[in-house]
Amino acid sequence: MSDDEDHNQTFEQAGSGASLTYPVQCSTLRKNGHVVIKGRPCKIIEMSTSKTGKHGHAKVHLVATDIFTDKKLEDICPSTHNMDVPNVNRKEYDLSYIDDTHLVLLDQTTGDEKKDVKVPEGTLGDQIREAEEKIDGGDQVVSITVMTAMGEEHAVAYKLK
Repeated sequence: MSDDEDHNQTFEQAGSGASLTYPVQCSTLRKNGHVVIKGRPCKIIEMSTSKTGKHGHAKVHLVATDIFTDKKLEDICPSTHNMDVPNVNRKEYDLSYIDDTHLVLLDQTTGDEKKDVKVPEGTLGDQIREAEEKIDGGDQVVSITVMTAMGEEHAVAYKLK
């Protein structure tokens, strides 16, 4: 290969460089913090540490709920080992309208439209639909909180302003 061929490489895909998770030592995790269990972003609701036994490390028993589905998950990890913690972000948007199964949201800072967040299932989705009907033509605004973690986005709360 010539020098020119060495420098002209093509890359099939490039990401933003931001990681979906970051490692944290298990013993430093805390209740109400976040952790990845079985590939899902979770909020820790309970944790306990067992004492060091004759077979090595103290172990941390974690009980957590999936932040999107509320499903309960458990894991046991040696206290000195690393566990992944998801990068969790929350952002508020103004609800413009509901397009069948998706929310049409307006970014409060830039005014950009966002159409890729599904209407939540269950009571939260019903409450958002009712709130949207109430504000039609009024001077109130429905504010939707969207949580993002590990490549998933879900509407998790709403409020009338």
